Amino acid sequence: MIKQILFLISLLLTLGVFFWTIRRLYAYLKLTKPFPIGDYGKRFAMMMEVAIGQTKIFRFPFVGFLHALVFWGFLVILVGSIEMIIDGLFGTDRILSFLGIFYDILMASGDVFAFIIAISILVFLARRLFLNVKRFSGIEMKHVSHMDANIALTLIFLLMVSLLGMNVFYYAGHLANYEGYFPVSMFIVDSFLPAQPTGSEAVHIQHEIYWWSHILLIFIFANILPYSKHFHVFMSVPNVFLSRLEPLGQLYNMPEITKEVKMMMDPNAAFAEPAEGEEEVSRFGVKDVEDVTWKNYLDALTCTECGRCTSVCPANITGKKLSPRKIIMDVRARMKEKGPGMLKTGKSFDDQKSLINDYISPEELWACTTCNACAQECPVNINHPSLIVDLRRYLVMEESAGPGELNTVFTNIENNGAPWQFSQEDRMLWSEGLEVPLMADKLAAGEKPEYLFWVGSAGAFDDRYKKVTREFVKILNHLRIDYAVLGTEETDSGDVARRAGNEMLFQMQAMMNVEILNGYEVKKIITCDPHDFNTFINEYPDFDGKYEVIHHSQFLQQMISGGKLKLNGESFNGQKITFHDPCYLGRGNGEYNAPRDVLNALPAPKVEMKRNKSFALCCGAGGGQMFKEAEKGDKEVFIERTEEALETGADIICTACPFCMVMMTDGIKYKNKEEEVKNYDLAELVSMSLDL
Repeated sequence: MIKQILFLISLLLTLGVFFWTIRRLYAYLKLTKPFPIGDYGKRFAMMMEVAIGQTKIFRFPFVGFLHALVFWGFLVILVGSIEMIIDGLFGTDRILSFLGIFYDILMASGDVFAFIIAISILVFLARRLFLNVKRFSGIEMKHVSHMDANIALTLIFLLMVSLLGMNVFYYAGHLANYEGYFPVSMFIVDSFLPAQPTGSEAVHIQHEIYWWSHILLIFIFANILPYSKHFHVFMSVPNVFLSRLEPLGQLYNMPEITKEVKMMMDPNAAFAEPAEGEEEVSRFGVKDVEDVTWKNYLDALTCTECGRCTSVCPANITGKKLSPRKIIMDVRARMKEKGPGMLKTGKSFDDQKSLINDYISPEELWACTTCNACAQECPVNINHPSLIVDLRRYLVMEESAGPGELNTVFTNIENNGAPWQFSQEDRMLWSEGLEVPLMADKLAAGEKPEYLFWVGSAGAFDDRYKKVTREFVKILNHLRIDYAVLGTEETDSGDVARRAGNEMLFQMQAMMNVEILNGYEVKKIITCDPHDFNTFINEYPDFDGKYEVIHHSQFLQQMISGGKLKLNGESFNGQKITFHDPCYLGRGNGEYNAPRDVLNALPAPKVEMKRNKSFALCCGAGGGQMFKEAEKGDKEVFIERTEEALETGADIICTACPFCMVMMTDGIKYKNKEEEVKNYDLAELVSMSLDL
């Protein structure tokens, strides 16, 4: 009974402290904004794949495999821990042994996993202490962060040692009538321990020491975790379950902005009665922690600080201040600082500080290319770019504090329908000498074309990409595709405005475009621009713009696989081609095969860059970067990517995006390789392979 009483006191103390901590964290969560969730079946599937299956961890095979073993081992050992709690409360011994063979398998697995986890933890500690792993360092990784990791790993190691010790002396004390099966512990006893009589007092005492050591370490560990980066032991599974289901390229809509834009477009809406439960919006975007969603804060609590996000960030790789890990850690630190004051006096509490400026500088935010490499890599499904864009939204819409070059872009889009200062009337100059049907003419003739070809601002105005537009139109005409363009009715999709934080301008553009497209009863859209492709397919549905959207690489793939498009490609014989994956086609929407299938139809050798497909490095143009000066760093992102392309020894760098085309062309010029290496769009290579 004494053991049971002591155990009960320990358990109640542990639960009391733990629930006090969780109650405090829950109170902080309630200070944040709502985050919608739904489609629980899909969420469960994602949880099983990413959290339980550890699929993202395996993107780094060796360390990922060790980490997965540790995670799976914890799941198995958790059952044994539950059994210990029941035994401690009721004075039983191995109460789950009635499960028979299943119990034997469970105990054997736990025994083996305890050994595997102990070895894995030693490897992790050695990497942290003796190897200079770059992603473990950074301005956000202070000494306390490293100590935190080392303490947590040491505790896990001691947990496994105590579990093995408990199993060893349980088996040693019950040689004739033990329950379960313990392959590692039995080996240790048979090989290293001197023979002890069954029921020996010394063996029993050793077993009790290890039993208490293990269970008390579990209790201590459980209450240290919420204050440690290893809180992800508890939080990773629920965080993945509650994570975004949308493609990485999609940003969430802002209904409060939609309301404002509709009022601007329809003054009568200003007098409409507010919807029931509708609250007045205090500010647009995120300035401080009370502006983030509860999911943002949950992400901050779950962050493992592993640095995988920062290690693949193109801005960080090229020496800029941005670290996606720091952005998430700053949310947690800021809530820890401001949360207690808000709990006492309400959200109006003001300590004269904010998340922006005091924790996160505008320089960090504007360095982001929104390439989503960080979100792709995060093992617990944190989406960093969506938070970064929310912070940008505050700077742009509340403070008018966007970079000067981007403010010029906003003005141009608003006045001219394009990021550049060209007249809307000049949108069809690219088509000189070509037969390009207009939607207006088709409608006047009583025709509805099968496809709308969305030219895009770059396709209409950028000198280099106008050539791509012309070549793609030649392909469409060659195939006798029933298509048309909007011509001077087309205006910018708003992609740049949205990712640069000007949500109001984006929604104005989106609503105008949807009105035109729906007026023509458009069903299918083809575009050469992955950014517009992503915006149409993922974001325009929020504004009643629901279309079948096809990127030109997908269209060309369909035509080739269907036998409608035959390529000779003799001009490329002997020339090596490497393909640069556009972020908003690949990571943003999961399309990696279509452009490669098209290239494989050409009789030319293909070579991949070191970082390709979902690991591909951004060209540096996304998120509005192409229109502004890059933040200070060691080099430009486009130079880093161009150097990687040149390392392949390719004669042709193929792209499938107007932004990538500009950046890679500039990179080739910067490296003085214009004579040796050419940059072509996929459409140009196909067009050059046809007898037109």
